[in-house]
Amino acid sequence: MTSQTPSPGEWVLFSYRLPREPSGPRTTLWRRLKRLGVVQLSDGLVALPADARTREQLEWLADDVAEAAGTAGVWIARPTTVAQERDLATAMAAARAQEYLTLAEQCGHATREDAADRGRALRRLRTEWRAINRRDFFPPPARDIAAAALRDLAAEEAVPAGPTPGEVVESAP
Repeated sequence: MTSQTPSPGEWVLFSYRLPREPSGPRTTLWRRLKRLGVVQLSDGLVALPADARTREQLEWLADDVAEAAGTAGVWIARPTTVAQERDLATAMAAARAQEYLTLAEQCGHATREDAADRGRALRRLRTEWRAINRRDFFPPPARDIAAAALRDLAAEEAVPAGPTPGEVVESAP
């Protein structure tokens, strides 16, 4: 008899321990983990959905931890229940949702800037969009909100600031 309940997928777990001093390697590691979009399971234990890219990235971080006089391990595991996996995915989606909403808010502020600042903001926010997308394994609805805000900002950027060609402009006396 086979179960109709889907089984959980594989995850890459990264366990690490670094000396407290110097604090630089700990700070650098945490920033890199955050950039990858990990979900924290406990102190010194984080997870990402398993694929070749996430596994390789965590293996590189394990090498960095070893070079900083710490210990690290990379593991492939499965949650024992679909509910556990859903909780991990929900936590990751919530973190990305907050990032997307912040990006959408920044797009709104940028639409009120002058043309030069708006163009710089658009480039910066597109870069941020790509960074969030790289760590977005379970896209939340807020992704669509941020995408619309970026489109609106790009459309605003496309609107010329001065008169359009062929437009009659009265000169000042």
